[in-house]
Amino acid sequence: MVPMEKLVSLCKRRGFLFQSSEIYGGINGFWDYGPLGVELKRNVKDAWWRDMVTGHDDMCQHPGAPSTYEMTGLDCTIIMHPQVWKCSGHYDLFHDYMVDCRETGKRYRHDQVRGRWAESKGQRVFVTTMVEADLEQEEVTRRAMKFFKLRAKDAEKLSWASEFMTLPQIEDASLVLAPDAKELGTLTEPREFNLMFKTFVGALSGEEGTAFLRPETAQGIFVNFKNVLDSTRVRVPFGIAQVGKSFRNEITPRNFTFRSREFEQMEIEFFCHPDSSRDWYQFWRDRRMKWYTSLGLASDRLQLREHDPEELSHYSTGTADIEYAFPFLPPGEFGELEGIAHRGDFDLRSHMEGKLDPTTNPLELEKDANGKPKWRGSGKDLSYRDDLSGERYVPHVIEPSAGADRATLAFLCEAYNEDQAPDENGDMQSRVVMKFHPRLAPIKAAVAPLVKKDGMPEVAQEIYRQLKPHFNVFYDEKGAIGRRYRRQDEAGTPYCITVDGQTMEDGTVTVRDRDSLEQWRVSKDEVAAEIRQRIMES
Repeated sequence: MVPMEKLVSLCKRRGFLFQSSEIYGGINGFWDYGPLGVELKRNVKDAWWRDMVTGHDDMCQHPGAPSTYEMTGLDCTIIMHPQVWKCSGHYDLFHDYMVDCRETGKRYRHDQVRGRWAESKGQRVFVTTMVEADLEQEEVTRRAMKFFKLRAKDAEKLSWASEFMTLPQIEDASLVLAPDAKELGTLTEPREFNLMFKTFVGALSGEEGTAFLRPETAQGIFVNFKNVLDSTRVRVPFGIAQVGKSFRNEITPRNFTFRSREFEQMEIEFFCHPDSSRDWYQFWRDRRMKWYTSLGLASDRLQLREHDPEELSHYSTGTADIEYAFPFLPPGEFGELEGIAHRGDFDLRSHMEGKLDPTTNPLELEKDANGKPKWRGSGKDLSYRDDLSGERYVPHVIEPSAGADRATLAFLCEAYNEDQAPDENGDMQSRVVMKFHPRLAPIKAAVAPLVKKDGMPEVAQEIYRQLKPHFNVFYDEKGAIGRRYRRQDEAGTPYCITVDGQTMEDGTVTVRDRDSLEQWRVSKDEVAAEIRQRIMES
């Protein structure tokens, strides 16, 4: 796969991604999407929304689905009533473990610190690092050599006593060389760190005005469940979709946009009868996997990992992660793109009754020291009454939760290719080509006159205007045609349309395919329809 430094360089050079506030030195964990990046990410979200909501056929029973179902959407606020996060469990439980280095003052997420046991001069030390996977061995070797005061000629005196491990696997912290430390045993004991961003609503800056930026979009759907039922004609089973920003105060954001502090989620909460919830879980698990492969992610770099029974909450019959082999991960490791979880009735009941204790079976309210509910729910009835059978129940929930930024990053990684293609003189030259699925490509077609004379620009502009109402189209008349093709290859544009001398004779234009490099001629009056059809059928 593509080395990450090449992809990061391309993203900056061609305007896919920039570090936020870069002119001031940047701010870690925040990224801005450039002119091409914003179109790519928008296309990812639009493809998700169309496939899941607007393009969904309510009348058709999809393969593998227990029945027909309906889909609808919401757009909820980023700041919600603080009680939402207390009843959902985020206020008490939404945390990571962090460690601090007493020598450098730096802070690390406990499970992200990796290293290897190194031995030399009769001493054994766990040498750690936070660099990317492909640089880990080089970095721990450099640090071990420096710690043991070894020169390059003495490299054979250093031996490795393990493969790479994470910090939680190490029992004796006194033997750990922290990622930026010179001395051993400088890391503190792990402690909890709440990931929610705190803010204040109104003029009050005390505890009474405290609120939080949402760490997920799902809770806005749960608290609006009754509103959707009362304002629409949906019947269980049905799903509510939402795309929106979420915020998590990650201790050590890393791996480009994979782990950021501000990100976008694409989530569905699917409400169904408890008796059919396991079948619906299987349906959504398989359907969401197909979505990624249908848009071009290679099946050998994609996996569906079912959680082991010991990983599951007792109220859940299944959770699966769709994972992708990102190039910044060690060989054989995968990073999560999406989780599909069977959540039972945990969320709706929590917002009805109060914070539930997930360790109880059956679920019971979590009590405070005085035996009273720790966090009270809304008291609103969030059950569902089937108007045909008369049955009343609290629906179970299946939650497919995808990251828009992670999906965009996966499509960027998958699209990057280097190959050979002829230039304008027919000589083979290396090229970088972003092989996006046409539905996701930021620019669908580029229109170019071969030269800026003989009426060619006027014809090219006419074709450009025919396509523009339907797609994002680029007009380019600067430079040799071969260089213009290369620019569009790097942008991932699937089709280039060239107006040349033959156009002025018979009214046909050259269409070039980005991936196969095939070229064919089409009437200038029909080229817009052909490009539209090819993209729609892709």
